[in-house]
Parts: sequence; C-alpha cells; structure tokens
Amino acid sequence: MIESASKPAVDYSSLSAGELARRCAESDDPAVWEEFVCRFHPLIASVVLRTARRWGVTSTAVIDDVIQEIYLKLCSDQCRLLRDFKPHHEDAIFGYLKVVAANAASDYFKSTIHEPSDAAAGPELLETMDTRPAHSGPSFTERQVLIGEIDACLQKILPASSRERDYEIFWLHYRAGMTARAIAELQYLGLTTKGVESTLLRLIRLLRQELGEAGAKGF
Repeated sequence: MIESASKPAVDYSSLSAGELARRCAESDDPAVWEEFVCRFHPLIASVVLRTARRWGVTSTAVIDDVIQEIYLKLCSDQCRLLRDFKPHHEDAIFGYLKVVAANAASDYFKSTIHEPSDAAAGPELLETMDTRPAHSGPSFTERQVLIGEIDACLQKILPASSRERDYEIFWLHYRAGMTARAIAELQYLGLTTKGVESTLLRLIRLLRQELGEAGAKGF
C-alpha cells in the first residue's frame, strides 16, 4: 500500500504583512504564528518600550509581561482583533498593531501607575515644541488637553486631499515615536524620508499659525 504524500509546509514568509495577519486569524497552524512573531515582534516591542519609558518603567520583566499580554490579546476570542481588522491598504496592519500595542501598554501602566514620568518621557511633540526648561513645562493633565487641541486643529486645517496621510504621519512621529525614515518605509504613504520631514515641518508651521504664538508656547 502506497502512503499518500504529506502536505507540503506553507511558506508563510512569502506572504504580505496583511495576508499574514489574516492567516493568523483563520489558521491554527503554529508556523503562521511563528512567522507573525518574527515579522512583527520588533514593532510591538519598540512601541511597548517607548510607552514604558514615558511611564518611567525600566524593568525588563515588566516590559516582557506587557508584550506577552499583547500577544494574548491578539489571540483572545478566536483572534477577534485580527478578524475584525479591515485593511484599507497593503501595509495598514503595521499602523493597526502600533495602536493595539500602544493602547494595551498604556492600559497596563495606567492600572499600576497613576501618572507618566515626565522625567523619563521621550521626545514627544509637547517637549519638541516647548523651549522652556522641563521643570516649567505643562502638567500631565495640561499635556492631555493640549494633545486634544492639536488633534482637533489637525482635523480642521488639513486639506481633504491629504488629510488621512498627513494626520497619520504626524501622530506616527509625535505619539508612536517613529522616525521620518521609518515612516517613509511604509510604502503605502508614497513618500521619501525627505518628503516625510517636509510634511512634518509644514504641519508644525500650520499648527503654530492656527494656534498662535501663545498656543505654541504651551507646547
């Protein structure tokens, strides 16, 4: 009796990022999750590390726990987060995972820490645009209010033709902490590193004009 040939293993490394995420949501093959971790772990870990620094957390064990919590969150309820994700472009999964990781990490630290550590914060928008000494900078509550004002201002001033792209670039840089070069590597944006840098400078000028000098001094 001739045994049937075994089914060849799927080469998940050849899948696009979006397709890989979809396969994870639909397949119970451990190999697909191995590829997912290999592909997206640096992204998830970097987001958690940046968030941890803002909260003054340096413990490697705690950071590892948060990263594991994010993977559990992605796998929970039959991978609901991945199943519900509807990409609008090929690389949209990267931005989606950044949001999932940042929110999960922030929720974790909020449950254990009352307020982020300004001393440990990274170069966020509020610090980048504030030339005053750190000790005279805005409080956490003021910073949160200012972020809301900036968000609303961006929605108002950005032209419809590039609103979605410019809005994403702005917050990927100032909230997710991505460099212009890293943002330019998101091919769906269609910009070079210089293009991203020019976009950021243009948005900063528009914000200063819209909020005025008094508002600019607040961040």
